[in-house]
Amino acid sequence: MSSVINTLAAIKLSTAGNTHFRNRPFLSPASTSFTRRRLTIKAADTDTNEVKAEAPDKAPTKDGSSFNQLLGIKGASQETNKWKIRLQLTKPVTWPPLVWGVVCGAAASGNFHWTPEDVAKSILCMVMSGPCLTGYTQTLNDWYDRDIDAINEPYRPIPSGAISENEVISQIWLLFLAGIGIAGGLDVWAGHKSPMLFYLALGGSFISYIYSAPPLKLKQNGWIGNFALGSSYISLPWWAGQALFGTLTPDIVVLTLLYSIAGLGIAIVNDFKSIEGDRAMGLQSIPVAFGIEAAKWICVGAIDITQLSVAGYLLGLASHIMP
Repeated sequence: MSSVINTLAAIKLSTAGNTHFRNRPFLSPASTSFTRRRLTIKAADTDTNEVKAEAPDKAPTKDGSSFNQLLGIKGASQETNKWKIRLQLTKPVTWPPLVWGVVCGAAASGNFHWTPEDVAKSILCMVMSGPCLTGYTQTLNDWYDRDIDAINEPYRPIPSGAISENEVISQIWLLFLAGIGIAGGLDVWAGHKSPMLFYLALGGSFISYIYSAPPLKLKQNGWIGNFALGSSYISLPWWAGQALFGTLTPDIVVLTLLYSIAGLGIAIVNDFKSIEGDRAMGLQSIPVAFGIEAAKWICVGAIDITQLSVAGYLLGLASHIMP
């Protein structure tokens, strides 16, 4: 693979009259049609047969999986059904950690009971955390990563032109508004004097935005970006579940942030699939900055540090509580 990549002479994105994606702000008015964009790779001084041999890794159009498409993971089949494409953009495979985080927070509150009302509240909180706000995050990230995806995964919905610019932006707004709307409704339902869930949803959405969007684009820095991503996936849903049924205390905030160090390692693993595009676009992900082998050990180290930090913190709490 590396021999082919190193000999690629030019990579260009062709549109109807354009050679690059326009870098439009997220809130800018919709432009003319977001026509089908294709990645055209010109190879110079490269064996044509060698390029063709590598192509199937990047364009699994016929052999792609419909199941992968619905989950939003690599190896997906190409779809024309807009609802399936919209679902793909939200990456349902990323929802379970958020849903589980809500369950953990609700259990940690000590006030969750298996009543129809509490179950309904928890399910609504899971919908807010998973399909709505995680879906918003993933769609937003795909939108701002469209240039990178055009290199790494040109068959994805946005760089391939399978979904229009207007449709992507409307989906981002719909999921964002649905998420904070549900959060506000849960605050009212729980009788909160302070809209804690609304604040958490708004804060998490803001982190998602600055993670993906310029000028901050936290993901440009492997350390800051990956910790922001890890803490959002681990801490925020836990805080939401606990705040919904009880009180979010400082010790829980610290404990879950320590757990988020493990999320740093998980986020680094996700960067391995995007090394080529990240390097081309100047993003300093951990695998790009330190190399694959070093990044693997950083992942292991993050998990080890998490275990030691959490164990030490829990021992400290126990010694403080016990006589």
